[in-house]
Amino acid sequence: MKVAGWELPLAATPLRLSCKAVTLSKVSDTPSTTNSGDTTDSGDTTTDTLDEAQQAINEARERLMGIPAELVVSNHVMGLYELAAIHLGAEPPSLTEAALAIDAVGCLVEGLGPRLGPDSDTLVAALSNIRLAFVQIKNAAATG
Repeated sequence: MKVAGWELPLAATPLRLSCKAVTLSKVSDTPSTTNSGDTTDSGDTTTDTLDEAQQAINEARERLMGIPAELVVSNHVMGLYELAAIHLGAEPPSLTEAALAIDAVGCLVEGLGPRLGPDSDTLVAALSNIRLAFVQIKNAAATG
Protein backbone atom coordinates (compact mmCIF):
# COMPACT_ATOMS: atom_id res chain seq x y z
CA MET A 1 0.00 0.00 0.00
CA LYS A 2 1.30 3.48 -0.84
CA VAL A 3 0.70 6.51 1.37
CA ALA A 4 2.00 9.90 0.27
CA GLY A 5 4.41 8.27 -2.16
CA TRP A 6 5.88 5.81 0.35
CA GLU A 7 5.49 2.05 0.04
CA LEU A 8 4.22 0.70 3.37
CA PRO A 9 5.90 -2.53 4.46
CA LEU A 10 3.77 -5.37 5.78
CA ALA A 11 5.74 -5.55 9.01
CA ALA A 12 7.68 -2.48 10.03
CA THR A 13 9.87 -2.12 13.08
CA PRO A 14 8.88 1.29 14.39
CA LEU A 15 11.35 3.59 16.06
CA ARG A 16 9.93 4.54 19.45
CA LEU A 17 9.83 8.29 19.76
CA SER A 18 8.23 10.20 22.61
CA CYS A 19 6.28 13.36 23.21
CA LYS A 20 5.93 15.50 26.32
CA ALA A 21 2.93 17.53 27.39
CA VAL A 22 3.52 21.28 27.25
CA THR A 23 1.31 24.12 28.41
CA LEU A 24 1.32 27.21 26.20
CA SER A 25 0.92 30.68 27.63
CA LYS A 26 -2.30 32.62 27.03
CA VAL A 27 -2.20 35.22 24.27
CA SER A 28 -3.82 38.53 25.13
CA ASP A 29 -6.23 40.22 22.73
CA THR A 30 -5.61 43.68 24.19
CA PRO A 31 -3.57 46.18 22.15
CA SER A 32 0.14 46.31 22.93
CA THR A 33 1.51 49.52 24.38
CA THR A 34 4.73 51.45 23.92
CA ASN A 35 6.95 52.58 26.79
CA SER A 36 5.01 55.86 26.94
CA GLY A 37 1.75 53.95 27.41
CA ASP A 38 0.34 54.79 23.96
CA THR A 39 -1.29 51.97 22.00
CA THR A 40 0.37 50.95 18.74
CA ASP A 41 -2.75 51.79 16.64
CA SER A 42 -1.68 54.64 14.35
CA GLY A 43 -4.99 55.71 12.81
CA ASP A 44 -8.00 54.82 10.69
CA THR A 45 -6.02 52.92 8.06
CA THR A 46 -4.65 50.57 10.69
CA THR A 47 -8.09 50.17 12.23
CA ASP A 48 -9.65 49.38 8.83
CA THR A 49 -6.92 46.86 8.08
CA LEU A 50 -7.36 45.23 11.48
CA ASP A 51 -11.14 45.12 11.02
CA GLU A 52 -10.75 43.45 7.61
CA ALA A 53 -8.28 40.95 9.03
CA GLN A 54 -10.62 40.15 11.92
CA GLN A 55 -13.52 39.67 9.48
CA ALA A 56 -11.40 37.29 7.39
CA ILE A 57 -10.48 35.34 10.53
CA ASN A 58 -14.13 35.12 11.56
CA GLU A 59 -15.13 33.85 8.10
CA ALA A 60 -12.37 31.24 8.15
CA ARG A 61 -13.49 30.08 11.59
CA GLU A 62 -17.07 29.69 10.35
CA ARG A 63 -15.91 27.59 7.37
CA LEU A 64 -13.73 25.47 9.64
CA MET A 65 -16.66 24.81 11.98
CA GLY A 66 -18.37 22.95 9.11
CA ILE A 67 -15.51 20.47 8.70
CA PRO A 68 -15.22 17.47 11.05
CA ALA A 69 -12.25 17.90 13.39
CA GLU A 70 -10.97 14.41 12.55
CA LEU A 71 -10.43 15.52 8.94
CA VAL A 72 -8.59 18.68 9.91
CA VAL A 73 -6.35 16.85 12.39
CA SER A 74 -5.69 14.03 9.89
CA ASN A 75 -4.72 16.63 7.31
CA HIS A 76 -2.23 18.14 9.74
CA VAL A 77 -0.83 14.68 10.49
CA MET A 78 -0.19 14.11 6.79
CA GLY A 79 1.40 17.54 6.53
CA LEU A 80 3.81 16.58 9.33
CA TYR A 81 4.43 13.25 7.60
CA GLU A 82 5.37 15.09 4.40
CA LEU A 83 7.62 17.45 6.40
CA ALA A 84 9.46 14.42 7.80
CA ALA A 85 9.75 12.91 4.31
CA ILE A 86 11.19 16.17 2.95
CA HIS A 87 13.87 16.25 5.65
CA LEU A 88 14.67 12.55 5.16
CA GLY A 89 14.98 13.09 1.39
CA ALA A 90 17.34 16.07 1.72
CA GLU A 91 21.01 15.75 0.75
CA PRO A 92 22.31 15.15 3.33
CA PRO A 93 19.25 14.04 5.30
CA SER A 94 18.27 16.32 8.18
CA LEU A 95 17.68 13.65 10.81
CA THR A 96 17.06 16.05 13.70
CA GLU A 97 14.36 17.90 11.78
CA ALA A 98 12.83 14.66 10.52
CA ALA A 99 12.77 13.20 14.04
CA LEU A 100 10.84 16.21 15.34
CA ALA A 101 8.21 15.88 12.61
CA ILE A 102 7.99 12.12 13.19
CA ASP A 103 7.59 12.70 16.94
CA ALA A 104 4.70 15.06 16.20
CA VAL A 105 3.03 12.51 13.92
CA GLY A 106 3.47 9.86 16.62
CA CYS A 107 2.00 12.07 19.33
CA LEU A 108 -1.10 12.70 17.27
CA VAL A 109 -1.60 9.23 15.78
CA GLU A 110 -0.81 7.24 18.91
CA GLY A 111 -2.40 9.75 21.24
CA LEU A 112 -5.67 10.03 19.34
CA GLY A 113 -5.88 6.55 17.81
CA PRO A 114 -9.36 5.66 16.49
CA ARG A 115 -10.63 9.15 17.27
CA LEU A 116 -9.01 10.15 13.97
CA GLY A 117 -11.86 8.40 12.21
CA PRO A 118 -11.87 6.00 9.28
CA ASP A 119 -8.36 7.07 8.21
CA SER A 120 -6.79 6.13 11.55
CA ASP A 121 -5.48 2.77 10.26
CA THR A 122 -3.87 4.48 7.27
CA LEU A 123 -2.26 7.04 9.58
CA VAL A 124 -0.90 4.27 11.85
CA ALA A 125 0.61 2.58 8.77
CA ALA A 126 2.07 5.90 7.58
CA LEU A 127 3.66 6.47 11.00
CA SER A 128 5.18 2.99 10.97
CA ASN A 129 6.45 3.60 7.44
CA ILE A 130 8.10 6.94 8.18
CA ARG A 131 9.73 5.51 11.31
CA LEU A 132 11.14 2.62 9.27
CA ALA A 133 12.39 5.04 6.61
CA PHE A 134 14.06 7.13 9.33
CA VAL A 135 15.94 4.11 10.71
CA GLN A 136 17.00 2.98 7.24
CA ILE A 137 18.24 6.44 6.26
CA LYS A 138 19.97 6.96 9.61
CA ASN A 139 21.75 3.60 9.26
CA ALA A 140 22.75 4.36 5.67
CA ALA A 141 24.15 7.74 6.75
CA ALA A 142 26.16 6.10 9.54
CA THR A 143 27.71 3.50 7.23
CA GLY A 144 28.22 5.83 4.28
